[in-house]
Amino acid sequence: MAMLIHVDIVSAEAAIYSGQAELVVAPGELGEVGIAARHAPFLTRLKPGEVRVKVNANEVHPFYISGGMLEVQPHVVTILADTAVRAKDIDEAAALEAKRKAEEMLADKSGKIDYARAQAQLLEAVMQLRTLEKYRKGRA
Repeated sequence: MAMLIHVDIVSAEAAIYSGQAELVVAPGELGEVGIAARHAPFLTRLKPGEVRVKVNANEVHPFYISGGMLEVQPHVVTILADTAVRAKDIDEAAALEAKRKAEEMLADKSGKIDYARAQAQLLEAVMQLRTLEKYRKGRA
């Protein structure tokens, strides 16, 4: 039997997930990180993307996060996310609309928009759609 680690995923609105897992994979600021039981403690920022919680060989729970913090202790992983959503609960229509709007903003060359904000909105929408696509294909 594999060693387990306790995982908590919390957003600004609610606790999204709490349970045991064999492995957690998250989009760290400097690249994807994988955490198993007895991992060395560390703290890092997270960028928008997919978090995968592998409960066992047959069960993986995918989530979308918009960024946040990851804290790792030997037997506990805590993800504090600005926004966290189970992949199955992502609103595809809203993500597509947000992507379209962000692309329109970036195409505007008048100088009247905040390009950094538009790029961040585009990244979030694209990552939501990518997470949903992986979930639907069963690769989560």
